Amino acid sequence: MITARAAATFEPVGRSVATARGFVRDTLQGWGLAELIEDAVVLTSELVTNAVIHAGTAAEVRCLRDDTGVRFEIIDRHPERELPIGDVSRGRDLNSEGGRGLMLCAALASRWGVDYTTADKCVWFRLEQQTFPAGTRSAGPPLPSEALPLAENRVKVAVIQVDRADAVTSWNADAQALFGYPPEQVIGKPLADLAAWPQTPGTGTGIAEALSLSRWEGSYGLRDSEGRTVPVYACHLRVRDARGEPSTVCLIVHDRERAILQTPTRGSARTTAGPEGNERPQSDPLDALIGSPPPDDLDGLLQRTVERARDLLDGDAAFLLLATDDETELEVRASTGLPSARQRFARVPVEAGSGRYGSARMPSVHEDLSASPGAVPLLSGTGMHAVVTVPLKVEGRLTGSLGVASETPGRFSNEEALRLQFAADRIALAVESARLTELERLRRNSLSFLVEASELLAGTLDRDQTLALMAQMIVPTLATWCGVYTIPEAGSEPVLSYVLHEDEDRIDGIKDLLARVDPPDPDIRLGVRAWTAPADAAHNTALRSSLRSLAMGRLPAPRTPGPSLATASAVGGETVLLPLIARNRVIGLLALGQPADERFRQDILELAEDLSRRAALALDNARLYSERTATSQSLQRSLLPPELPEIDGVDVEVIYRAAGEGNEVGGDFYDVFPIREGAYGFAIGDVCGTGPLAAAVTGLARHALRLLAREGLGGPAVLERLNAAILDEGSRSRFLTLLYGELWPQPGGGALLKMVCAGHPLPLRLTPDGRVEAAADPQPLLGVMEDLELYEQHTTLNPGDVLLCVTDGVTERREGTRMLGDDGLAEVLSNCTGLTAGAVAARVLRAVERFASDAPSDDMAILTLRIPE
Repeated sequence: MITARAAATFEPVGRSVATARGFVRDTLQGWGLAELIEDAVVLTSELVTNAVIHAGTAAEVRCLRDDTGVRFEIIDRHPERELPIGDVSRGRDLNSEGGRGLMLCAALASRWGVDYTTADKCVWFRLEQQTFPAGTRSAGPPLPSEALPLAENRVKVAVIQVDRADAVTSWNADAQALFGYPPEQVIGKPLADLAAWPQTPGTGTGIAEALSLSRWEGSYGLRDSEGRTVPVYACHLRVRDARGEPSTVCLIVHDRERAILQTPTRGSARTTAGPEGNERPQSDPLDALIGSPPPDDLDGLLQRTVERARDLLDGDAAFLLLATDDETELEVRASTGLPSARQRFARVPVEAGSGRYGSARMPSVHEDLSASPGAVPLLSGTGMHAVVTVPLKVEGRLTGSLGVASETPGRFSNEEALRLQFAADRIALAVESARLTELERLRRNSLSFLVEASELLAGTLDRDQTLALMAQMIVPTLATWCGVYTIPEAGSEPVLSYVLHEDEDRIDGIKDLLARVDPPDPDIRLGVRAWTAPADAAHNTALRSSLRSLAMGRLPAPRTPGPSLATASAVGGETVLLPLIARNRVIGLLALGQPADERFRQDILELAEDLSRRAALALDNARLYSERTATSQSLQRSLLPPELPEIDGVDVEVIYRAAGEGNEVGGDFYDVFPIREGAYGFAIGDVCGTGPLAAAVTGLARHALRLLAREGLGGPAVLERLNAAILDEGSRSRFLTLLYGELWPQPGGGALLKMVCAGHPLPLRLTPDGRVEAAADPQPLLGVMEDLELYEQHTTLNPGDVLLCVTDGVTERREGTRMLGDDGLAEVLSNCTGLTAGAVAARVLRAVERFASDAPSDDMAILTLRIPE
């Protein structure tokens, strides 16, 4: 029969969960059932969360008391949600949010169930009222004699008292019997001198730390008078005398008799019933809170831990920080009830000060943060007042810190710190294991990322493409946006060269913002550092935009911000600068940014540093390659003749192609130049080989031809002197095929040609009737023999005639065993009657390119002369 009833309805908002916990706690406190509060608050919190957050409906909480216990009902308006069938502790993904409330019911409640109607769903659980004799704090059921714990014939309980300096002030007879020391040998000495700490593997609290707590219970080891370690179980209680002097009273028994002092484990002898009423042994409540086995996913484990820690102490918020490898800083990794986007990955020092609670290595309780501003920077501006924090330790090493906060001042005491420390000690090993697993996974992923990045960066020597690759590898993998600054010359200011954002619509806004910010200092000594300039500028821009909108009588639309507000949001988070260092010189800076209120993880920054070193070297290689290519091309262009002269009565066209990437000049060359009034020289030649060595002989030949021709020498004399000059080059000389001629335009139309063909493909003459014939005879090439006997041949070009001169890159064009050859070239030329000189040259080039599928491997030059009709 129901003897008392309480009910309340909570709206589907996040704050309702905390309000529901308070409602249940106040109800049970008013009914005098304080021993049920802890279990009831944890279960109510989880089930109301499922209703208002996951189901998205209002939740009604009913507390129904009868003579033997309390039934709690959580009702939501989402009746179609699926009920897990069978044992909820098996066959489910423990990382999933769904069904975890029922797992808690299975772990903590004596009975539970789910009732469905067409309009709602009711999840209920029952907690039995424990009936103890008056004044009893806890009691256990009657047990048979064989189930009772073992003890010696006479149980020895050592009573030891230590002062504020942890020195022994009292040592009773049982202490002497247990450890063999008479009182005079130990009084005045620190108790820690006798301790072999810790006795229990994985215990995270040292004996000096335990003695400073208001209450502590656990096992450790003390050395006896013969040097042997005696495992003991102890209860510590800190008291003060009438003068206010603190001391600690320690009750100690042999560890095998721990049952004499050990506080009964809640639920150790209870069973639980499922929805069908079948009873089974209850699982460990802690396993139900974090999952058994705990999830390998670190973020999931940490988030679940902070949620359960908040519920455990009935707080308003909770947070968990992980220590860096050197244990000097703590990084926020999970929180609940706090603005997590702003706090996630924030860093705080482990040793924050010299005060009582200045170190994260010790439990701490702050009754009111407003009395000590800045004591917990993480909670600044969050409305939290009281906070309790405890360390997570594994084998004495600091792994992290767990904290619970409340908006109510004075909410926590040392008793809550002890409960939270007990939970922290239980989960520390699981957290460390998951952290190491994540670290290994991140390192493998980082290595793969760097290998792929190195391959991509090594695949290009183009500066602009290298800049684009750098940004594309960073965004969005490592950062939301990035800007690349380059330093053109040593000592010059950085120049913004590339900007990228994961949202392309925001690139122009960020680029404009960074252009209005002074470039960062490239001093190599500053290293990796935070950069607040973009965020400050974005904030000012957004503020001016808002003020401008207000002045115009309208507010900026919150869901569709203007460009300046969007930019402020895009760069409002953390921005870091990484120097780009190559060959002991800063060649640029890399700015990485996050959106509003977000921070970088340390492992992401370390990966970005590794990438920046590789990117800097790739960027410097691209710079060196560009400089050398520009120098080479400038020198090569100096070997090409200037613009072709205008010759009255003669149409002249040249097409030139140098083989090899980046080459503008090779072993083939051409020239058309005035000799004297009414006479022009023309030449087309081919130096053996390609590349820079051939180009050097090209320059020698072209300049020597001009100089010698203008001295009034005839064609044979010019080539004989050029032959001598080539031979004088010694080992650098190359043999040369050359067609050299003089062109004498005639007043009545046509032109007189004087030519010497030294080992070069013969020039072809095309007449208007389509006839093709050789216009000269072959003679010895240059650069081989000292004594040459060359002669000059004369011919006349009539109106409509075309003279085609090519290098062997045209005639020796190959496709497998086929070669274009002189006959193929003559056939192409025969189909060019009536075409201009430019059209003839273009048709010949097109025929060469189409003759084979692969790119030409030899230099080519095509020179055409045509007498207009």
